Amino acid sequence: MLFPRDGWWTALFQEDPARLDVYCDVTTPSEWPHPGEVTMVDLDLDVCRTRGDRSVSIVDEDEFASHQEAYGYPSHVISHAQSAAESLSAALREGVEPFNARFRVWLAQVS
Repeated sequence: MLFPRDGWWTALFQEDPARLDVYCDVTTPSEWPHPGEVTMVDLDLDVCRTRGDRSVSIVDEDEFASHQEAYGYPSHVISHAQSAAESLSAALREGVEPFNARFRVWLAQVS
């Protein structure tokens, strides 16, 4: 997994036989309260890319909308989350790093 320091997302990279090669959770920015501990709030909006045809989709938009009301997400959280989902979607479609080849080097070390 990748936890960017300033991003509103995390990314899970997967090898075969997983159907998805990248699964991104839209989250609040990650924080490290102690070495070895990372925290963030998952906002239930996700961006995925399939392995075979490399199609990209934003998923769980209904859940995100429902949780906006249920949990009272502030407007800045909603706008950051929507912006992150759009940016991730474009980056995954275009193969921008770290979503192109770099993660494969790390996966090769654990397979």
